[in-house]
Amino acid sequence: MDRPMPRFARLLLPLYLLACLLALLGLGGLWYGLGKPVQLPDAASPTHKLQCASYTPFDKDQSPYDRPFRLRPARMDADLALLAERFQCIRTYSQTGLEAIPALARKHGLKVMLGAWVNAHPADTEKEIELLIAAANANPDVVSAVIVGNETLLRKEVTGAQLATLIARVKSQVKVPVTYADVWEFWLQHPQVAPAVDFLTIHLLPYWEDDPRGIDQALAHVADVRRVFGTRFAPKDILIGETGWPSEGRQRETAVPSRVNEARFIRGFVAMAESNGWHYNLIEAFDQPWKRANEGAVGGYWGLYDADRQDKGVLEGPVSNLSHWPQWWLASVLLAAAMLMLAGRPATPAAALLLPLLAAFGAGCLGLWGELMRTHARFAGEWLWASLLAALNLLVLAHAVLALARRAGWRERLFAWLQARAGWLLLAAGFAAAVSMLAMVFDPRYRSFPSAALALPALVFALWPVPARRAEVALLALIMGAGVAPQLFVEGLENQQAWLWALVSVLMTTALWRSLRFTRKA
Repeated sequence: MDRPMPRFARLLLPLYLLACLLALLGLGGLWYGLGKPVQLPDAASPTHKLQCASYTPFDKDQSPYDRPFRLRPARMDADLALLAERFQCIRTYSQTGLEAIPALARKHGLKVMLGAWVNAHPADTEKEIELLIAAANANPDVVSAVIVGNETLLRKEVTGAQLATLIARVKSQVKVPVTYADVWEFWLQHPQVAPAVDFLTIHLLPYWEDDPRGIDQALAHVADVRRVFGTRFAPKDILIGETGWPSEGRQRETAVPSRVNEARFIRGFVAMAESNGWHYNLIEAFDQPWKRANEGAVGGYWGLYDADRQDKGVLEGPVSNLSHWPQWWLASVLLAAAMLMLAGRPATPAAALLLPLLAAFGAGCLGLWGELMRTHARFAGEWLWASLLAALNLLVLAHAVLALARRAGWRERLFAWLQARAGWLLLAAGFAAAVSMLAMVFDPRYRSFPSAALALPALVFALWPVPARRAEVALLALIMGAGVAPQLFVEGLENQQAWLWALVSVLMTTALWRSLRFTRKA
């Protein structure tokens, strides 16, 4: 006579299948929630061209620091052909290497606001000014204005008096309007510059301001500043020479970069500017990856088109923060399934529920980390760091799923190998978290929050403590615990990314503290 199957064994399969379904739906909800398309009123169309956009001619593998410095005429020609479909003019920032721009603009029916790069080196500035004057005088049908310097006062490379003298010199030698461009506060700090120009060119970037504005307040702030300048400097005109929003990058207080927020800002600004009769220039035409080295990941993602010249959906049509979300969903599902195959049969009914959910959580974290690094990693060192953290996550996840499984043979040997090294995995996770915490407290401006990379190790080791070297664990726990409040203070209490990092940090601190207690008991 067959012996009846134990009740808990009969529950394993239905609980396991239910948890697998929940894991599948959870991963789908995560990625679809990030990538679902949003409908907004259009800002541009083939029959409604916008005024002007900033243009820098670099391909995604180029930067102005390249030596030798060589631009690609075919790229510039294709770029201006594309921009002519949506804009009436372009703005440039330098003369070096851009001698062909006026002729290309003429070819494609574009006007140009020509810029000269003014810096602290008189010889460089002199060369730029001479080229600017020559280009303006040679192309009066194309050049609508010239811009003598960009944010030179912000960088403290010249004085206001020096700049005013330089502007007066250019005005005496060209027949088009002359201006200077800088962040709006610097026009107020250097009042001698405004009388020298024909019109003021102000930069209004709510994300980058000392008091960052969230997307819901950004347009009202732009309108307020434009109104103040229009009144204070009347009858001179005001050109909003740079305004825009980043599509990727770290949150600053309430200012959250995303493609949807970029589209909301740009479309809302264009409607507001055109209803008020303002002159404007959007920053910028194309994403510029080279800027990430100086400004953090966010610097490379202000474009209306990406670095491959593909439409980001900023100006018209539906827009998605993550258009390739189905690929990430599939990758996460496959990784979770691989972890379930590694684990095999769950050991208990509770494990039958936990195994698929844990595998999905780990796969989701790794997917989020991969997407973050795809857009944020800038250097070989950052890619190496990202890869090491991904490998750490895979080892921790493998250890955790095997702990919940019925093990025999190679599974038992693999688990024993990972169990013997679990303390080192905890120390590696704690070290990565502590280094990240110190960076987020003392040098956070251009750094991204590493929450996705450390959430899984923090959760696993908080739930299942492992013994590790006491002195190192205590030091790491002290750094993590002490850093939570300061990083929240630095970021502001309305920064959701900072709160998520704080939660992961508290979990990691708990994991390290429990390791101390576990070691003491052991």
